[in-house]
Amino acid sequence: MRRMTEAEIEQAIASDPDAASPMTDAKITAARVQWVRRRTGLSQSQFAAAFRIPLRTLQEWEQARREPDATALAYLTVIERDPPAVQRALETA
Repeated sequence: MRRMTEAEIEQAIASDPDAASPMTDAKITAARVQWVRRRTGLSQSQFAAAFRIPLRTLQEWEQARREPDATALAYLTVIERDPPAVQRALETA
C-alpha cells in the first residue's frame, strides 16, 4: 500500500466533515477570554460592566472576531488572578 503525501493528508482532512478544525491563535485566545469571564460567574454584560470593558468588545473577543491587544490580555490576566482586587481598584478610580 502506498503512503499518502503530506498534501494528500491535508486534502483528506480538509474534505472530511468530521475532522476537527485546528485551533487558531484567535480561537485559543477567545476560549481563554471566555474562561476568565465564566470563572467569575458573571454574564457577558455583567463582566463588561464590572471591569469597564465595552460589551461589544468582550463579545467580539469571545467570538474570535477580534483579539485583545497586549494591554487587554494583561488586564484579563489580572482579572483572572484576583477579580475582587480589580473591582475594588475600579471602585476607587
